[in-house]
Amino acid sequence: MLSLTSALAMASGGDAGGAIPDLTFTWVGIAALAIFIIGYYFVAMEEHYHIDKAKPALLIGTFMFMLIALYYSINGLDMNLVHTQAQHLILEIAEIFFFLFVAMTYIESMIHMGVFDRLKYNLVSKGYTYRKLFWVTGILAFFISPIADNLTTALILSTVLITIEREKKEFLVPGAINIVVAANAGGAWSPFGDITTLMAWTAGKGTFVDFLFLFPASIIGYVITAFLLSKVVPDTVPEFDITKEKKPEMMAGAKVVMGLGVFTIFSAVMSHQVLHLPAMWGMMFGLSLLKLYAYKLKRIHGLGHFDVFSSMSKIENNTLMFFFGILAAVGALYFIGWLALASVVYEPSVLGPTWSNVGVGFLSAIVDNVPVMSAVLKASPEMAHSQWMLVTLTAGVGGSLISFGSAAGVGVMGKLPGVYTFGAHMKYSWTILIGYIVSIAVWYVQFEMLGFGA
Repeated sequence: MLSLTSALAMASGGDAGGAIPDLTFTWVGIAALAIFIIGYYFVAMEEHYHIDKAKPALLIGTFMFMLIALYYSINGLDMNLVHTQAQHLILEIAEIFFFLFVAMTYIESMIHMGVFDRLKYNLVSKGYTYRKLFWVTGILAFFISPIADNLTTALILSTVLITIEREKKEFLVPGAINIVVAANAGGAWSPFGDITTLMAWTAGKGTFVDFLFLFPASIIGYVITAFLLSKVVPDTVPEFDITKEKKPEMMAGAKVVMGLGVFTIFSAVMSHQVLHLPAMWGMMFGLSLLKLYAYKLKRIHGLGHFDVFSSMSKIENNTLMFFFGILAAVGALYFIGWLALASVVYEPSVLGPTWSNVGVGFLSAIVDNVPVMSAVLKASPEMAHSQWMLVTLTAGVGGSLISFGSAAGVGVMGKLPGVYTFGAHMKYSWTILIGYIVSIAVWYVQFEMLGFGA
């Protein structure tokens, strides 16, 4: 296979009438692959080297395409191919980039207006036992993440954990794992609950309703893991004095902002499914409504009450830059031809779609689900609709198997340093693996045996 591919790459040294040459075993192909591996090593070792993952991701993503352009220029190939591919890639990234930008703006606006502080107070003031709080935070994570995204949900609810208890690891560790698993599982059945599902949705691999069919597999797998984890959580009441906690009040207009957020999601769905516009079009429309409402609040309550641009300034731009860089890098690997080789595993004579997609979940836990899902979408192997739903499920849920396998896990590790660690997570990873297997089993029964949602 390698010899044949090498020969094809050499044979395509000139302009093939507009066809994209296979550059996998040329110097630029090998160099790009090496750059990607080295760059992603620094992304994965973010905590060890104390370097933001957006920096190496953005570097390799931009540099790899510049190398490709240089190779085309030196060898007299059609430069329009590079320009066209870069333009297509920018359009793909922009759709998701602006979607996330608006979603993050709404989340920061609700944080500013005290929505999540009020949620936190309501939870800690109920007098629940540790075990009941474990279940409440997990269920909230599962149902908030489909709207707010898994990272934001995990960060908010992990803050609730350390508000309840700061030292008792027998509650904090399973509680943190529970939130990560719930946020990832909840994000798997919503087109905007995770970047991977958003990518699959905008790529046209399923309609909005199609992703909802993953709800049974997501929730049953999560509940199995949560049930096993709950057995090690103390069934005692936390020792804290709620009278010392001041009851936070939401700012005027907070409920309207929440309503506008829901309407914005509705607009995104309608834009994509009914009007055949990019989903981000409806999101940007929702942002315009938020800005108009902010203007009204300013007229009523003054300048300092609520400012949309202030919320925008608090967005995690490093997440957006990482997203741009890693998708650009994967796009470069696709353009060179590496992903066409990787897609061979989907052939029935090798692993086939089902086992390949199950493997995607394990790979997501090691590498991170965003580049893995991007690679699958770029390679675009021939497989049934039910298989695209499976890879969406496994890429989302599989990221929970290792603590740094998802954005939610990395975020919670930062919130609970020294408590929620790689080792602490791996101690209970067997519970997550059981839930992962159950999720796949439910998918198989629902989609392959019953044909429901397929």
